[in-house]
Amino acid sequence: MKKLIILFSAILLSTASFAQEKKPAVTIYNPKANAQADIDAAVKKAKQEKKHVFIQVGGNWCIWCIRFHDLVNATPDLKNYLNSNYETVLVNWSPENKNEAVLKKLGYPGRFGFPVFLILDGDGKLIHTQNSAYLEEGGGHSVKKVTDFLKNWNYGALLPENNKN
Repeated sequence: MKKLIILFSAILLSTASFAQEKKPAVTIYNPKANAQADIDAAVKKAKQEKKHVFIQVGGNWCIWCIRFHDLVNATPDLKNYLNSNYETVLVNWSPENKNEAVLKKLGYPGRFGFPVFLILDGDGKLIHTQNSAYLEEGGGHSVKKVTDFLKNWNYGALLPENNKN
């Protein structure tokens, strides 16, 4: 009986220690970042390099935001395309910092849920807001749908000479 009590106690203690184990905090978004300054810098660079700005609005609390970020990092072709054609800005939305003034200027994109993607031109004009749910397939975001979306909104895709029928 004594062995049974010791075994039970050991199991109980090991279970309790697992329950207290914390996962490391995700820090993709920076709640302390100056979102407007980050956007302004990206717009300036995008104009110089003939690119557009890709803004991903979300938070470290958002599993879909984290999954999208991980998908981009795990897919070299997608990551390269995004980096070659866009200046990227991550805008935080969380209880610590809702970036209300910036998101108001951008037309309240959070109404579509998170993450939500915005495309700005080299003058800082919002040219598209994308509900990321439309880029999903199966259990997550589709690499093909995301790539097609990015191709349809890049700098060159909107040039008149590339759109003659």
